[in-house]
Amino acid sequence: MAEYQLYCFAQSGNAYRAALMLNLIGADWQPHWIDFFGAGVTRKPPYREEVNEMGEVPVLIHGDKKLSQSGVILTYLANHSGKYKPQGEDEELESLRWIIFDNQKVNGFLGPYRFLKNFAPKPADPAVMTFLKGRIDGALAIVNKRLSGRQFLVSDKPTIADISMTGYLYFPAEEFGFDIAQEHPAIAAWLGRMQALPGWKHPYDLMPGYPFGSQGYRGQ
Repeated sequence: MAEYQLYCFAQSGNAYRAALMLNLIGADWQPHWIDFFGAGVTRKPPYREEVNEMGEVPVLIHGDKKLSQSGVILTYLANHSGKYKPQGEDEELESLRWIIFDNQKVNGFLGPYRFLKNFAPKPADPAVMTFLKGRIDGALAIVNKRLSGRQFLVSDKPTIADISMTGYLYFPAEEFGFDIAQEHPAIAAWLGRMQALPGWKHPYDLMPGYPFGSQGYRGQ
């Protein structure tokens, strides 16, 4: 059995953060597909009682530890591997600041928008989508400004803040109905730098569940 076990599915940007980190640090890890859309595994009592009371992915199993919330998982893996770890208190606090901003304002709005557009059982209220799109545009503009003239979010090297921020940004533009990279050139250049890191993979190549509703991967 692999050293790390990750409960995930291909469409989850939250799980992608953890899966990408595991791959980037060269960890010995194994993904476990969670049927979120079909069987609704995370919403059922066994999952909430035995895996994660919050009813979410990702969940990382490492020895006797069971960790949830992507920011916690990224911090744990950075501390244990020494890789992509912010250096010193100032970088640690700055990294945490961007991880929280990402979770609340960037992917925190991109995730629901994409879910409502692609996976919700009923069409979304247009007013809700307009509201979410406005918040997305504002948040991405902040990130684009931050990345203008600099290589990464916190320092001259990538950290867990960068890995967190990529959560939903590599999913196809058609799943959003707009092209993030085209509209935000500094984000586009940064995404290219992240993609060039050894071990980088697209979420649909890294986690099971693609095509939609299967346990497969893109291209398989």
